[in-house]
Amino acid sequence: MGEENKIGPGGGAQAEQALRISELSYRRLFEAAQDGILILDVDTGRITDVNPFLIKLLGFSHEEMVGQTVGELSPFKDVVSNQAMLERLQKDGYVRYENLPLQTRDGRHIAVEFVSNVYQAGAEKVIQCNIRDITRRKLAEAELLWKTTLLEAQLDSSIDGILVVDCLGKQLLQNQRLAEMWKIPAAIVAAKDEAAQLAFAISQTKHPQQFSERIDHLYAHPDEAGHDEVELVDGTILDRYTAPVRDKAGKHYGRIWSFRDITERRKLELQVQQAQKMESIGQLAGGIAHDFNNILSAIVGNLYLAKADIADPAAAVSHLEEISLAAQRATELVNQILTFSRQGKQDRVPIKLNHVVIEALKLLRASVPASIRIQTELTETPAVLANAGAIHQLIMNLGTNAWHAMRDQQGELKVEMCMMEVDEDFAKTHPDLHAGRYVQLSVSDTGSGMDPMTLKRIFDPFFTTKPVGQGTGLGLAVVHGIMKSHDGGIWVYSQPGEGTTFHLYFPVIETEAVIHAVETKPIPRGNGERILFVDDEVMLASLGKRVLELLGYHVTAKTSPLEALAAVRAEPDAFALVITDLTMPGMDGGRLGSQLLLIRPELPIIITTGYSRSMTAELAAELGFRQLLHKPSTARTLGEAVHNALHPPG
Repeated sequence: MGEENKIGPGGGAQAEQALRISELSYRRLFEAAQDGILILDVDTGRITDVNPFLIKLLGFSHEEMVGQTVGELSPFKDVVSNQAMLERLQKDGYVRYENLPLQTRDGRHIAVEFVSNVYQAGAEKVIQCNIRDITRRKLAEAELLWKTTLLEAQLDSSIDGILVVDCLGKQLLQNQRLAEMWKIPAAIVAAKDEAAQLAFAISQTKHPQQFSERIDHLYAHPDEAGHDEVELVDGTILDRYTAPVRDKAGKHYGRIWSFRDITERRKLELQVQQAQKMESIGQLAGGIAHDFNNILSAIVGNLYLAKADIADPAAAVSHLEEISLAAQRATELVNQILTFSRQGKQDRVPIKLNHVVIEALKLLRASVPASIRIQTELTETPAVLANAGAIHQLIMNLGTNAWHAMRDQQGELKVEMCMMEVDEDFAKTHPDLHAGRYVQLSVSDTGSGMDPMTLKRIFDPFFTTKPVGQGTGLGLAVVHGIMKSHDGGIWVYSQPGEGTTFHLYFPVIETEAVIHAVETKPIPRGNGERILFVDDEVMLASLGKRVLELLGYHVTAKTSPLEALAAVRAEPDAFALVITDLTMPGMDGGRLGSQLLLIRPELPIIITTGYSRSMTAELAAELGFRQLLHKPSTARTLGEAVHNALHPPG
């Protein structure tokens, strides 16, 4: 019992000390808290204590608040009911108001989060109200909401389809225009099925494999940005721009994609190019007529001499050789004109640029006055991905522009070509280029040159310094468009009175261009096979018959497609091969060939044409014909075509 008297008082002292420490700790937390705290009587709801933070926040003193209910305090009037709060505390044990609008003593409007709890304080229960100032957070939320609303409005009103994804490709933001542009079904959009949307978009592209590979490449190279084009199966052309999304510190968050429909712009560009081609052809007409007259003069003159020297076979053969060369030059000239004037989008293939430039300069020479010297320094260069017709047009436009700058004076037009290694420093000053190997093509003149104001506008469509009626101002705009379509760049250097130089850069590709070697093997000969030759031109039918007979064939010539059809109907197995012209009165060659194949499906047929927009080699093959042969044909081209038709490879 004595032991208990010793222990009891000691234990009570320890408990009191622990309580004092606990109360002191609570008081320190109460005083230092960065939230407002009210202590209320659990029965009446009247305030018994207020911490310093709330005094400072509301602007009312400790004495002014103690003894009042929360609902009686000026800032809380009309927003908190003391009775309702006590009833909810009795029922639920806590009360929470997430966004209370209050007005402080100095008139400031703030928003607070208000939470009340009942807890045990020693032998008594009290109500503690925690009041957190959320004004800044609410302002930030309101600002964010406004910015988000504004961004969504801008996105929804944009003519571009826009998509923002994170680093893993998950969609963060997408506007309605994107779904409309890619024609994604509403059900897929509503389901927010990202995988289904991407799969559908890929299926709409003309080259889905390339599209998928481009996406994979960009995720493997997160810093890459830039433009390219996507063509859809319905013919729509989209300009695709993509760039990484980073914060101010440079941290990578994802990628933004932007798609713009440029179909109509591309159509207009093609129309502008074609209009400019027609203008250029008009300018070339005089030079072409001059060239053709020279060719005809050579043919007529040598024909006269051949007749005069008929008794001297060697001299006659020499004149005939000159006629053959003149005819070959005429054929080349026609082919160049057709290449130059061809409409529509043309595919790019690996080519040796200097070979194409040489051919284009032949055509240019026919239109440039004799007072203008054309000098060339064309070194052998690696292959570039280009369209020969576009390069022809580019040379014609730059050449025509140059001789106009040297009009009425002696001058020099110089065309140079060389390899160039573009480094990072050069690429920084030439934004269309990147580090790598390029073929540089330079076209210079010794003309009047240009002042800085003119130089700034030379690539603007319809801008021209020529007199009214002497130019549309489309030539250099088309040149600029060609270089953009070839992933290249163009820069101009000019000074008044010192001439002008255009530098054009074509990126080198690793694929080698195909160089066709001149065949030296003998012309294939026949073994007496019967051939039906059909052409409505009597002279051409007779000429074809004679050439084929010299090559060892038996030939029946017809000038009427109806007579040719009747001949095959009469003897379906009489002919080993039919050669027919495409354009003939009464029945064209395509229809004649189709009728003949109905009679004898395995009959080899060759279609010949001087020029056709509708008949292509691919269409001829689809119709069941062995070959499409372009006029004028030589003995070699005709002999090889016949041999290949009669003895197809494999």
